Amino acid sequence: MLSSKSNSNSIKVLVVDDSALMRQFISDILNSESRITVVGTARDGREALDKIKILRPDVVTLDVEMPVMDGLKTLEEIMRTNPLPVIMVSSITQEGADTTMKALAMGCVDFIGKPSGNISLNIRDIGQELIEKVFAAAGAKVFVKGRSALLSGGGLGRSGFPASMPQITMPSLRKDIVAIASSTGGPMALSELLPKIPKNFPVPIVITQHMPKEFTGSFAKRLNESSQIEVLEGFEGLSLKPGRAVIAPGGSHLVIKRRSGAAVCSLSDAPPVLSVKPAANVMFLSLADEFGGNVLCVILTGMGRDGTDGATALKRKGAYVIAESQKTCVVYGMPKAAADAGIVDAVLPLDEIPEAIVKIVKG
Repeated sequence: MLSSKSNSNSIKVLVVDDSALMRQFISDILNSESRITVVGTARDGREALDKIKILRPDVVTLDVEMPVMDGLKTLEEIMRTNPLPVIMVSSITQEGADTTMKALAMGCVDFIGKPSGNISLNIRDIGQELIEKVFAAAGAKVFVKGRSALLSGGGLGRSGFPASMPQITMPSLRKDIVAIASSTGGPMALSELLPKIPKNFPVPIVITQHMPKEFTGSFAKRLNESSQIEVLEGFEGLSLKPGRAVIAPGGSHLVIKRRSGAAVCSLSDAPPVLSVKPAANVMFLSLADEFGGNVLCVILTGMGRDGTDGATALKRKGAYVIAESQKTCVVYGMPKAAADAGIVDAVLPLDEIPEAIVKIVKG
């Protein structure tokens, strides 16, 4: 249903889905928020592209599986002709997860999973999450992989990040572990960062990326295929070792423990922290207990403030904290919260963070 709201300051959304029922449900959810207006709907990608030209939405919600032109082809065309924030609406299946990972690599800002089959009616259950993601997307930067395109400015290289950066000087701290937190925009950021970590990296890496459990396995697999180091989805008892990066599985907090001197992964089913699960705060706090200050903490793009409290505990014990710069963040939320708390040692664009990590750890 299109909204009759006339607030010129509201976020304009185009809803694209081949199901009339889903178009109605998503539109109703978004129109229930006074600051969002659904300005149109489309049944397939071709119709969506035509309506984008006419309606000029601020955000597009885009179904993955559609006739005429599917979600990936539509996203590719949007990013080629008129880059704007896109939220993919994906089925929670293995195939849906794989497709969503491709969409994130192509430049979609975020995604939301919808149950498949008849339980797709439960889209109402994720209404608040969808609204929050539309708000975040409306204020997000859109980076287009493989093109010099960033909606907020120019001077960028082919990956969408600054083309030339000065050589950086970082302290040689010889930390024992690297811990990374990311949320909205994180999948693309991690896809840029991890492949630049050398195979002989001397310490383990642990990562909390806000992502549902149906998607983290596929995400870890794609990162492993593109990286020199090993990238795995965490599981109970998995050991941490040099040259291995572990991603917190969706739906569980990743807790790091020492057993007989060795660091291993443990999974916690504790409630969400700051509405997220996994939460970087939980992972960081466990590292503060087990590693003290011997941690390099990195906070990447994402909405909210997850990671700040845990990073504060790490900082008090002597950890070094890097926050991603606003100019390369898709959403400057989590890094800003950490910077505002006064716990950040260095603020760096994403382009410089891999080099900084290597210099700090290897000395």
